[in-house]
Amino acid sequence: MVEEPISLHRMRDMSPAHVPQITFDRQELNRILTVYGRMVAAGEWRDYALDFLDEVAVFSIFRHASEMPLYRVEKRPKLKAKQGQYSVIAAGGVILKRGHELAQVLKVFDKKLLKALANP
Repeated sequence: MVEEPISLHRMRDMSPAHVPQITFDRQELNRILTVYGRMVAAGEWRDYALDFLDEVAVFSIFRHASEMPLYRVEKRPKLKAKQGQYSVIAAGGVILKRGHELAQVLKVFDKKLLKALANP
């Protein structure tokens, strides 16, 4: 009996109506990496991961690579007209901040950065 191989990659829908995957543009990624770099310099964060899916782009932030992410910065363009396409989500799934402007959403980390710098 011949077994068929199992395909581990997801087949992409090549129809004209297919929506391309969501990504962060260069300016958005630069803003996120600026905040990330400051927290790395403060010794709070150590690793990150990027996921680009059909409906959401995710920048996950880790204290250690083997852990669950401490925070996720998400971009969901479908929510652009509603509560805003950007959000910062804590490890437990709690949405810390959501909005239309990435810079405003990332300000949620300002207090954490000041606290990290104050406690060496």
